[in-house]
Amino acid sequence: MNESLAASIAPRLAMLRLLATERNITRVAAQMDVPQPTVSRWLAALSTEIGAPVVVKDGRGIQLTRAGRLLAAAATSAMGALETGTRQVVEEIDPDRGRVVLGFLHMLGRSMVPELLRAYRFTHPQVRFGLLQSSRAEIIAWMSSGEVDLALYSPPPRSPELAWAPVQEQELKLVLPDTHRLARRSEVAVAELVTEEIVGLERGFGMRQITDDLCVAAGFTPRMAFEGQEADTVRGLVLSGLGVSILPEAELLSPGLVEISLAPRAFRTLALVWPAHDQLSPAVVSFRDFALSGAREHS
Repeated sequence: MNESLAASIAPRLAMLRLLATERNITRVAAQMDVPQPTVSRWLAALSTEIGAPVVVKDGRGIQLTRAGRLLAAAATSAMGALETGTRQVVEEIDPDRGRVVLGFLHMLGRSMVPELLRAYRFTHPQVRFGLLQSSRAEIIAWMSSGEVDLALYSPPPRSPELAWAPVQEQELKLVLPDTHRLARRSEVAVAELVTEEIVGLERGFGMRQITDDLCVAAGFTPRMAFEGQEADTVRGLVLSGLGVSILPEAELLSPGLVEISLAPRAFRTLALVWPAHDQLSPAVVSFRDFALSGAREHS
Protein backbone atom coordinates (compact mmCIF):
# COMPACT_ATOMS: atom_id res chain seq x y z
CA MET A 1 0.00 0.00 0.00
CA ASN A 2 2.80 2.47 0.91
CA GLU A 3 4.63 1.81 -2.38
CA SER A 4 1.41 2.25 -4.36
CA LEU A 5 0.62 5.51 -2.55
CA ALA A 6 4.11 6.84 -3.16
CA ALA A 7 3.84 5.96 -6.85
CA SER A 8 0.59 7.90 -7.17
CA ILE A 9 1.99 10.92 -5.32
CA ALA A 10 5.31 11.14 -7.14
CA PRO A 11 4.06 12.81 -10.37
CA ARG A 12 2.16 15.38 -8.28
CA LEU A 13 5.00 16.59 -6.06
CA ALA A 14 5.33 19.91 -7.86
CA MET A 15 1.59 20.52 -7.53
CA LEU A 16 1.61 19.96 -3.76
CA ARG A 17 4.61 22.22 -3.27
CA LEU A 18 2.95 25.03 -5.24
CA LEU A 19 -0.38 24.62 -3.44
CA ALA A 20 1.36 25.11 -0.10
CA THR A 21 2.30 28.65 -1.12
CA GLU A 22 -0.20 29.69 -3.82
CA ARG A 23 -3.38 28.29 -2.19
CA ASN A 24 -5.15 28.72 -5.53
CA ILE A 25 -5.85 25.98 -8.07
CA THR A 26 -6.02 28.38 -11.03
CA ARG A 27 -2.59 29.89 -10.34
CA VAL A 28 -1.06 26.46 -9.71
CA ALA A 29 -2.46 25.15 -13.01
CA ALA A 30 -1.04 28.18 -14.85
CA GLN A 31 2.41 27.74 -13.35
CA MET A 32 2.41 24.05 -14.19
CA ASP A 33 1.04 24.74 -17.67
CA VAL A 34 -1.78 22.21 -17.28
CA PRO A 35 -5.58 22.70 -17.43
CA GLN A 36 -7.24 23.60 -14.13
CA PRO A 37 -9.46 20.45 -14.25
CA THR A 38 -6.25 18.35 -14.32
CA VAL A 39 -5.10 19.83 -11.00
CA SER A 40 -8.58 19.24 -9.53
CA ARG A 41 -8.49 15.60 -10.65
CA TRP A 42 -5.04 15.11 -9.14
CA LEU A 43 -6.26 16.49 -5.82
CA ALA A 44 -9.33 14.25 -5.86
CA ALA A 45 -7.21 11.20 -6.70
CA LEU A 46 -4.80 11.96 -3.85
CA SER A 47 -7.66 12.37 -1.40
CA THR A 48 -9.11 9.02 -2.51
CA GLU A 49 -5.74 7.26 -2.18
CA ILE A 50 -5.15 8.70 1.28
CA GLY A 51 -8.70 8.32 2.50
CA ALA A 52 -8.94 11.95 3.61
CA PRO A 53 -9.06 15.35 1.83
CA VAL A 54 -5.77 17.13 1.18
CA VAL A 55 -7.38 20.58 0.65
CA VAL A 56 -10.43 22.45 1.92
CA LYS A 57 -12.03 25.64 0.64
CA ASP A 58 -10.88 28.87 2.27
CA GLY A 59 -12.86 31.83 0.96
CA ARG A 60 -12.00 32.20 -2.72
CA GLY A 61 -9.01 29.96 -2.38
CA ILE A 62 -8.06 26.71 -0.71
CA GLN A 63 -5.83 25.64 2.11
CA LEU A 64 -4.10 22.36 2.80
CA THR A 65 -5.44 20.05 5.46
CA ARG A 66 -3.08 18.55 8.03
CA ALA A 67 -2.64 15.53 5.74
CA GLY A 68 -2.06 17.89 2.83
CA ARG A 69 0.57 19.88 4.74
CA LEU A 70 2.44 16.70 5.63
CA LEU A 71 2.45 15.65 1.98
CA ALA A 72 3.47 19.15 0.85
CA ALA A 73 6.41 19.14 3.26
CA ALA A 74 7.51 15.77 1.92
CA ALA A 75 7.02 17.04 -1.64
CA THR A 76 9.18 20.11 -0.96
CA SER A 77 11.97 17.95 0.43
CA ALA A 78 11.72 15.41 -2.40
CA MET A 79 11.58 18.04 -5.13
CA GLY A 80 14.60 19.79 -3.65
CA ALA A 81 16.60 16.57 -3.80
CA LEU A 82 15.32 15.84 -7.32
CA GLU A 83 16.22 19.31 -8.56
CA THR A 84 19.70 19.00 -7.08
CA GLY A 85 20.15 15.62 -8.75
CA THR A 86 18.83 16.93 -12.05
CA ARG A 87 21.23 19.87 -11.92
CA GLN A 88 24.12 17.49 -11.24
CA VAL A 89 23.09 15.30 -14.19
CA VAL A 90 22.94 18.32 -16.50
CA GLU A 91 26.38 19.43 -15.35
CA GLU A 92 27.69 15.88 -15.69
CA ILE A 93 26.82 15.66 -19.38
CA ASP A 94 27.66 19.27 -20.26
CA PRO A 95 30.95 19.15 -22.22
CA ASP A 96 31.97 22.46 -20.69
CA ARG A 97 30.94 21.76 -17.09
CA GLY A 98 30.90 17.97 -16.69
CA ARG A 99 33.09 15.61 -14.71
CA VAL A 100 35.70 13.18 -16.01
CA VAL A 101 37.25 10.39 -13.93
CA LEU A 102 40.71 9.52 -15.25
CA GLY A 103 42.69 6.48 -14.15
CA PHE A 104 46.43 6.39 -14.82
CA LEU A 105 49.71 4.79 -13.83
CA HIS A 106 51.67 6.31 -10.95
CA MET A 107 54.63 7.20 -13.15
CA LEU A 108 52.40 9.39 -15.35
CA GLY A 109 51.48 11.64 -12.45
CA ARG A 110 54.78 13.53 -12.40
CA SER A 111 54.27 15.58 -15.57
CA MET A 112 52.28 13.95 -18.35
CA VAL A 113 48.85 13.95 -16.70
CA PRO A 114 49.25 17.36 -15.00
CA GLU A 115 50.34 18.95 -18.29
CA LEU A 116 47.44 17.35 -20.16
CA LEU A 117 44.93 18.59 -17.59
CA ARG A 118 46.42 22.07 -17.54
CA ALA A 119 46.15 22.36 -21.32
CA TYR A 120 42.56 21.11 -21.36
CA ARG A 121 41.40 23.29 -18.47
CA PHE A 122 42.74 26.35 -20.32
CA THR A 123 39.77 26.09 -22.72
CA HIS A 124 37.39 24.15 -20.41
CA PRO A 125 37.92 25.79 -17.00
CA GLN A 126 34.71 24.47 -15.42
CA VAL A 127 35.22 20.77 -16.19
CA ARG A 128 35.92 18.79 -13.00
CA PHE A 129 38.24 15.79 -12.76
CA GLY A 130 38.49 12.76 -10.53
CA LEU A 131 41.98 11.24 -10.61
CA LEU A 132 42.74 7.63 -9.67
CA GLN A 133 46.27 6.19 -9.75
CA SER A 134 47.10 2.51 -9.53
CA SER A 135 48.33 -0.54 -11.42
CA ARG A 136 47.17 -1.46 -14.90
CA ALA A 137 45.14 -4.38 -13.52
CA GLU A 138 43.29 -2.26 -10.98
CA ILE A 139 42.61 0.51 -13.49
CA ILE A 140 41.05 -2.04 -15.85
CA ALA A 141 38.87 -3.31 -12.98
CA TRP A 142 37.78 0.25 -12.19
CA MET A 143 36.79 0.79 -15.80
CA SER A 144 34.81 -2.46 -15.88
CA SER A 145 32.85 -1.35 -12.80
CA GLY A 146 32.22 2.12 -14.21
CA GLU A 147 34.36 3.96 -11.66
CA VAL A 148 36.71 5.27 -14.36
CA ASP A 149 35.71 6.98 -17.62
CA LEU A 150 39.10 7.06 -19.33
CA ALA A 151 42.46 5.53 -18.54
CA LEU A 152 46.11 5.90 -19.45
CA TYR A 153 48.26 2.78 -19.19
CA SER A 154 50.51 0.33 -21.01
CA PRO A 155 50.45 -2.14 -22.62
CA PRO A 156 47.14 -1.54 -24.42
CA PRO A 157 44.20 -3.80 -23.51
CA ARG A 158 43.27 -6.90 -25.48
CA SER A 159 39.66 -7.11 -24.30
CA PRO A 160 36.95 -6.46 -26.93
CA GLU A 161 35.08 -4.55 -24.21
CA LEU A 162 37.74 -1.82 -24.23
CA ALA A 163 38.66 0.57 -27.02
CA TRP A 164 41.98 2.40 -27.16
CA ALA A 165 44.24 4.63 -29.18
CA PRO A 166 48.02 5.19 -28.86
CA VAL A 167 49.09 8.34 -27.07
CA GLN A 168 52.85 7.94 -26.90
CA GLU A 169 55.65 5.52 -27.75
CA GLN A 170 58.14 5.35 -24.89
CA GLU A 171 61.57 3.79 -25.23
CA LEU A 172 62.47 1.31 -22.50
CA LYS A 173 65.90 1.54 -20.93
CA LEU A 174 68.07 -0.62 -18.73
CA VAL A 175 68.52 1.33 -15.48
CA LEU A 176 71.79 0.75 -13.61
CA PRO A 177 73.85 2.36 -10.87
CA ASP A 178 76.78 4.19 -12.49
CA THR A 179 79.15 1.79 -10.71
CA HIS A 180 77.68 -1.31 -12.40
CA ARG A 181 79.89 -3.40 -14.70
CA LEU A 182 77.58 -2.62 -17.65
CA ALA A 183 77.31 1.09 -16.95
CA ARG A 184 79.78 2.14 -19.69
CA ARG A 185 78.07 0.19 -22.46
CA SER A 186 76.10 1.92 -25.23
CA GLU A 187 73.57 -0.90 -25.37
CA VAL A 188 72.86 -4.19 -23.62
CA ALA A 189 70.99 -7.25 -24.87
CA VAL A 190 68.24 -8.47 -22.57
CA ALA A 191 69.83 -11.95 -22.62
CA GLU A 192 72.87 -10.49 -20.82
CA LEU A 193 70.70 -9.89 -17.76
CA VAL A 194 70.24 -13.61 -17.09
CA THR A 195 72.59 -13.47 -14.07
CA GLU A 196 71.36 -10.12 -12.78
CA GLU A 197 68.92 -9.54 -9.97
CA ILE A 198 65.99 -7.51 -11.27
CA VAL A 199 64.13 -4.78 -9.45
CA GLY A 200 60.67 -4.15 -10.87
CA LEU A 201 57.06 -3.34 -10.29
CA GLU A 202 54.61 -5.79 -8.75
CA ARG A 203 52.49 -8.16 -10.80
CA GLY A 204 49.45 -6.35 -12.14
CA PHE A 205 51.52 -3.41 -13.33
CA GLY A 206 51.93 -3.16 -17.09
CA MET A 207 55.67 -2.52 -16.86
CA ARG A 208 56.09 -5.77 -14.91
CA GLN A 209 54.32 -7.67 -17.67
CA ILE A 210 56.56 -6.06 -20.28
CA THR A 211 59.70 -6.88 -18.28
CA ASP A 212 58.68 -10.51 -17.84
CA ASP A 213 57.84 -10.81 -21.55
CA LEU A 214 61.18 -9.34 -22.63
CA CYS A 215 63.13 -11.73 -20.40
CA VAL A 216 61.13 -14.79 -21.47
CA ALA A 217 61.66 -13.83 -25.12
CA ALA A 218 65.42 -13.69 -24.37
CA GLY A 219 65.27 -17.23 -22.95
CA PHE A 220 65.12 -16.83 -19.18
CA THR A 221 62.84 -16.06 -16.26
CA PRO A 222 63.85 -12.86 -14.46
CA ARG A 223 65.11 -13.16 -10.90
CA MET A 224 63.03 -10.53 -9.11
CA ALA A 225 64.96 -9.31 -6.09
CA PHE A 226 62.56 -6.52 -5.12
CA GLU A 227 59.09 -5.45 -6.26
CA GLY A 228 57.57 -2.01 -5.82
CA GLN A 229 54.49 -0.02 -6.81
CA GLU A 230 56.12 3.13 -8.16
CA ALA A 231 58.91 3.73 -10.66
CA ASP A 232 60.60 6.23 -8.34
CA THR A 233 60.84 3.54 -5.64
CA VAL A 234 62.31 1.10 -8.16
CA ARG A 235 64.91 3.66 -9.23
CA GLY A 236 65.82 4.24 -5.59
CA LEU A 237 66.40 0.52 -5.08
CA VAL A 238 68.58 0.39 -8.18
CA LEU A 239 70.57 3.38 -6.95
CA SER A 240 71.19 1.48 -3.70
CA GLY A 241 72.77 -1.36 -5.67
CA LEU A 242 69.95 -3.85 -5.06
CA GLY A 243 69.53 -4.79 -8.72
CA VAL A 244 68.90 -3.47 -12.21
CA SER A 245 65.61 -2.54 -13.83
CA ILE A 246 63.88 -1.98 -17.15
CA LEU A 247 61.82 1.20 -17.17
CA PRO A 248 60.59 3.90 -19.56
CA GLU A 249 63.21 6.55 -20.24
CA ALA A 250 63.24 9.04 -17.36
CA GLU A 251 62.34 12.68 -17.89
CA LEU A 252 65.09 13.66 -15.46
CA LEU A 253 67.70 11.05 -14.58
CA SER A 254 68.74 10.85 -10.93
CA PRO A 255 72.46 11.37 -10.13
CA GLY A 256 74.17 8.03 -9.68
CA LEU A 257 72.00 6.24 -12.25
CA VAL A 258 72.58 5.55 -15.93
CA GLU A 259 70.15 4.46 -18.61
CA ILE A 260 71.25 2.25 -21.49
CA SER A 261 69.35 1.26 -24.61
CA LEU A 262 68.35 -2.36 -25.00
CA ALA A 263 69.41 -4.40 -28.00
CA PRO A 264 67.27 -4.60 -29.97
CA ARG A 265 65.68 -1.34 -28.82
CA ALA A 266 62.42 -1.84 -26.95
CA PHE A 267 59.40 0.41 -26.65
CA ARG A 268 56.06 0.44 -24.92
CA THR A 269 52.84 1.93 -26.25
CA LEU A 270 51.04 4.21 -23.82
CA ALA A 271 47.33 3.97 -24.59
CA LEU A 272 44.27 6.08 -23.84
CA VAL A 273 41.50 3.59 -23.07
CA TRP A 274 37.71 3.84 -22.83
CA PRO A 275 34.73 1.44 -22.78
CA ALA A 276 34.10 0.01 -26.24
CA HIS A 277 30.35 0.71 -26.07
CA ASP A 278 31.34 4.38 -26.45
CA GLN A 279 28.23 5.56 -24.58
CA LEU A 280 30.30 8.30 -22.99
CA SER A 281 29.11 11.62 -21.65
CA PRO A 282 29.87 14.70 -23.79
CA ALA A 283 32.42 15.88 -21.21
CA VAL A 284 34.32 12.58 -21.42
CA VAL A 285 34.19 12.55 -25.23
CA SER A 286 35.47 16.13 -25.31
CA PHE A 287 38.45 15.35 -23.09
CA ARG A 288 39.20 12.08 -24.92
CA ASP A 289 39.24 13.82 -28.29
CA PHE A 290 41.43 16.60 -26.91
CA ALA A 291 43.97 14.11 -25.54
CA LEU A 292 44.07 12.17 -28.81
CA SER A 293 44.41 15.30 -30.94
CA GLY A 294 47.41 16.31 -28.85
CA ALA A 295 48.91 12.86 -29.30
CA ARG A 296 48.52 13.10 -33.07
CA GLU A 297 50.15 16.54 -33.13
CA HIS A 298 53.22 15.18 -31.31
CA SER A 299 53.47 11.92 -33.26
